[in-house]
Amino acid sequence: MHRYIIFYKPYQVLCQFSPEGDKKTLAHFFPELPKNIYPVGRLDFDSEGMLLLTDDKQLTHQLLEPKFAHPRTYLVQVEGSITAEAIAQLQKGVNISVNGKQYRTRPAVAEIISQIPEVPERNPPIRYRKEIPTSWISLTLTEGKNRQVRKMTAAVNFPTLRLIRYAIGSCQIEGVLPGQYKEHDWRIKQQLMGRP
Repeated sequence: MHRYIIFYKPYQVLCQFSPEGDKKTLAHFFPELPKNIYPVGRLDFDSEGMLLLTDDKQLTHQLLEPKFAHPRTYLVQVEGSITAEAIAQLQKGVNISVNGKQYRTRPAVAEIISQIPEVPERNPPIRYRKEIPTSWISLTLTEGKNRQVRKMTAAVNFPTLRLIRYAIGSCQIEGVLPGQYKEHDWRIKQQLMGRP
């Protein structure tokens, strides 16, 4: 029986088990996990949210292989009052740099979140500046270039302040707090691939 663990990776935790300086890693939260269970993909050190750990190699291949193009949804706090024009640009695709070359992102689902989402406090919190407003957006991508969300919001002149991966496919992180996890059975595979 394969294992499927949905973990809320906190801010400033590395998506690896091997030590790196004095940074926190997954080993801090899973000291006794079998060696054949790995994180699928990665979340940057300064990003947080949903991370899947599994020993299901077939599912791992499907989630990492670009041709399967499964959706991933992020809640993004950006600096400034984001405009409808910037949202439209994100929806159509923007030019970012990938490995030193220009890359046009695929069309994305981007929406302004009018109410501040109910998300856990970040530790440490983002730096608050009274004179500069912030906005929250939801951004759903079907690709995962290195630091793509941050590069996309920067391309439309609204830098990312906080980045939370909220969902993979139709499977959401709701109800799991930073540093906590839930185990699921094989039925989660359909949700992770974006099927209800």
